[in-house]
Amino acid sequence: MGKGPRLGLLYPTANSGEDDFAALAERLRPALDVEIIYVPWPDDVDDLATLNIEQVTDALRRLGSAAHLERALPDAVAGRGVDAVAFAVTSSSFLDGTAGVARQLEVIRHVTGLPATSTTAAYQQAIGHLALRRVSLASVYHPEVSDHFIDRVREAGAEVVHRVDASARSDRQLAAWPPERIVDLVTRAAHPRAQAILLPETALHADGLTDDLEHAAGCPVLTATQVTLWAAARMLDVPAGADAAGPLFSY
Repeated sequence: MGKGPRLGLLYPTANSGEDDFAALAERLRPALDVEIIYVPWPDDVDDLATLNIEQVTDALRRLGSAAHLERALPDAVAGRGVDAVAFAVTSSSFLDGTAGVARQLEVIRHVTGLPATSTTAAYQQAIGHLALRRVSLASVYHPEVSDHFIDRVREAGAEVVHRVDASARSDRQLAAWPPERIVDLVTRAAHPRAQAILLPETALHADGLTDDLEHAAGCPVLTATQVTLWAAARMLDVPAGADAAGPLFSY
């Protein structure tokens, strides 16, 4: 039997949540072969926790910019032998306006020569696939950053009926959040009108919490890990399913 397709997961900070993707990818049936490919931050960016909100937003926007991707991706992807890539940096994939998601993917496809998706594009695709019209947002971001994601959700056809903004400082800090803190965020985001809660952060360790999160929410919770791998599997024509992985992976 030939080897299945291989996904390159474009990820910015080592040891900050990429193992959550690996855990879910291994649980999928069939399993999804994922190669973690680190995309360096701009040279003058070190620890986001030391920056104010304007500096953080600027760093995130530059990480996902065409100029930076054109510089960083060729060396990062060279020789990896992947069949497609996913830009798994939620905040860097929704900050650049109405057409920004599509423009960013065009750049990634052009530079890598590969099919590409991003976490934000995956959320938009999932909203349409599940016919969601009313959602709640469990955001780890500062409200000014969350506002951009809400715009992308509206462009996909859903209304955000409730939101919680945790204003976390960095991806490294988020990767260290214990399960109870993630569950608490989703609990506070629960709303009776919401058909689903969106949890858009790729540094959170949420894969093992699906049942707890759905119990707290009273509805499905779409994590960044879930939607990114689901969109990638569809892009690779892999009909993946999994237990305790939300509605996108229901058999």
